[in-house]
Amino acid sequence: MNVTADQVKALRDETGAGVLECRNALVEAEGDMARAANLLQERGLVKAENRAGRETSAGVLDLYSHGDGRVGVMIEVNCETDFVARTDKFRSFAHEMALQVAATSPGWVSADDVPEDVLEDERARARKEAVDEGKPEQVIERIVEGRLGKFLEENCLLLQPYIRDDERTVDEILKETIASTGENITIRRFSRWSVGEKLA
Repeated sequence: MNVTADQVKALRDETGAGVLECRNALVEAEGDMARAANLLQERGLVKAENRAGRETSAGVLDLYSHGDGRVGVMIEVNCETDFVARTDKFRSFAHEMALQVAATSPGWVSADDVPEDVLEDERARARKEAVDEGKPEQVIERIVEGRLGKFLEENCLLLQPYIRDDERTVDEILKETIASTGENITIRRFSRWSVGEKLA
């Protein structure tokens, strides 16, 4: 059974489940959207967002050292219960996030964490570049917002492409983990160090 990207996207928009889960459900349901949504519901893969408000006070700190100790990462990933915090799936997710931080060096967890003065500086820089490039006045604001979006994608962990599959974002991997564990999960904070870097 051939499943189109549009069908997968529509099912994802409806259920919040991951790409692979949506594709598999659609294949199993022979393209029937309602049946596929029911399959995802039965498997507990629907609407990770429904768990988003629940408190996350358990979890782990994952420590990762890379390049013979030249780069180090500490990340705190939280969940609702100690039971889930001890599972291989949760610990594997936390470790994957430490690897992501080591590889991509984000500045913040989410776009909401970026200070307003940093955003204003980026807007000003993008506007100056657009003007210097001779872009028409009527498109400059769109260019600025596009470049700001790119800046956020590169510097906010949740918006970054996942290092093992650049078709998916870290946020999508997070939501898939929430769906499969049945608990809310949050990435609370991280620090990344590299040997010889300048101290702030």
